[in-house]
Amino acid sequence: MRLKGKHSKVEEPLAVPRTDEDDERLGRILVAAGRVQPYQLDAVRGRSGALGRRLVESGAITDEVLARTLAEHHQVGVADFRTLEPTAEALALLSRDQAVTLEALPISVDDAGVVVAVLDPAPERVAAVVAVIERPVRALVTTRRDLDRGLATSYRATQDVGGQVQAFEARDVLRREAEALADVSVNEEAPVVRVVQSIITQALRDRASDIHVEPAGERVRVRYRIDGALTEVLDLPASIGPAIVSRVKILGGMNIVERRRPQDGQISMDVDDREIDIRVSTTAVVGGEKVVMRLLDKSRSLYDLEQLGMPADTAARYTQLIHSPFGMVICAGPTGGGKTTTLYASLGELNSPEKNLMTIEDPVEYTFDSINQIQINEQAGITFAGGLKSILRQDPDVILVGEIRDVDTARIAVQSALTGHFVLSSLHATEAVSALYRLLDMGIEAFLIASSVTAVVAQRLVRRSCTSCLAPYQPSPDELAFVQHFGSDEPIDGWLHGTGCHLCAHTGYLERIGVYEMLVVTDEVRELIVDRAPQDLMRKLARNQGMRTLQEQAVRLVSDGTTTAAEVMRSIYVAGV
Repeated sequence: MRLKGKHSKVEEPLAVPRTDEDDERLGRILVAAGRVQPYQLDAVRGRSGALGRRLVESGAITDEVLARTLAEHHQVGVADFRTLEPTAEALALLSRDQAVTLEALPISVDDAGVVVAVLDPAPERVAAVVAVIERPVRALVTTRRDLDRGLATSYRATQDVGGQVQAFEARDVLRREAEALADVSVNEEAPVVRVVQSIITQALRDRASDIHVEPAGERVRVRYRIDGALTEVLDLPASIGPAIVSRVKILGGMNIVERRRPQDGQISMDVDDREIDIRVSTTAVVGGEKVVMRLLDKSRSLYDLEQLGMPADTAARYTQLIHSPFGMVICAGPTGGGKTTTLYASLGELNSPEKNLMTIEDPVEYTFDSINQIQINEQAGITFAGGLKSILRQDPDVILVGEIRDVDTARIAVQSALTGHFVLSSLHATEAVSALYRLLDMGIEAFLIASSVTAVVAQRLVRRSCTSCLAPYQPSPDELAFVQHFGSDEPIDGWLHGTGCHLCAHTGYLERIGVYEMLVVTDEVRELIVDRAPQDLMRKLARNQGMRTLQEQAVRLVSDGTTTAAEVMRSIYVAGV
């Protein structure tokens, strides 16, 4: 049996699983090349997954070194996605499922055959690809990361949306709305159902955090927020807009008849074998209803504090602070700034059998088997303030308050920190000093804040430069002035930025990293809080005591080539520059 290729009549797909022989062969190649030692192979022998992935996860080898070693051994090239762009003709030779199973991405077709990027160019693995596409194959080695990104950007789940829209519009005009409402709730093969599924599926593949579906005159615009920046992905006719909204509402358990009032809902579904939760918000705008869906990938692994982007000294000090037996640490920043990720990383650091960790969140984004988590449900009477009161009767050691939204929640959180509990929470504020003054503005007494808060961490997320397409460039005068203003010189390796390639969707950026500003509440800071000193005075004291501002930390990332000055200027507001 073979996987069904474009011209094959075989219907039943044949999986090409990795075997123990594959792992043994790879182990011999890596040891012979001096890339890993035998004891490193022994250390990962009992773990699940392919040997290459196990070695990369253990830190014994990097993805790039693994790919180069295999390329040298089999005397083939390495796929360079700075210059490679998969063609439609090549992609048509394999379906996405076949490409995933074979761990292969067709790149181009010519008279000599097909160029295919593969993880493993061993003859038997290449032969499996040849058997499916029925053409000669020239293999190039790629990394796991580049293959996954290439598959996500090449096989678009939304590529058939045009045909589904045409099928939707072909319905009788008089019955269109009635059929659409029936279809969105009953027929899983209805055009609008498939359009919504395609939009969600591609958003997850593109690592989008949010999906925006918005009426715009005679069209419906669909945008994804990827790495913090919105990008338009679909332009649909206005006629399908109400049906899309209705389908999303039904999935989210919302009222499809009510179209004037804002509504919130939640969807749980599996996409590409990954369990995701989607927070849905609808609101009436001029021209119809706008839908925003926040995607929460429950299969995503949690980060360690150092993986978030904290400098080593900041991470060490922060770890010390969160191990305090009591007190309060606040994570401050805007919506989508990564506060929740930092709080969960902190919980992961604190989680142990000796401690009772409890959280109250809206919503519970990631679940831990060993942590007691409470979901806000205002209809059932479970609010932040009420839930926090009940937590205090549950003998907690560590309490996480998802967000301080009002004075009641703030007051109970502060009192919890004063009565022997350690409290983690988030707060909407522009930077660390202003977070303290937000508590004062809420009406919390200054002496309570001074006594309870031990540290405030402000954060932002900036996009990383895509390492696959880095190239020298000449920065603008504004960028030079910005970097010099914060005491930095030209980056160590010169001015580099991503020029845009297939893997980063031609944006020049791929994934994000945190920028952190940590204010430790010392005795001197407490005195200024109690005296209600001006923010400028507080900020000056904090900097004299070693606090590095968001801008200074971000410029450090520019200096080491992680991101660009333009991206920092876009993401972090800088007054007076």
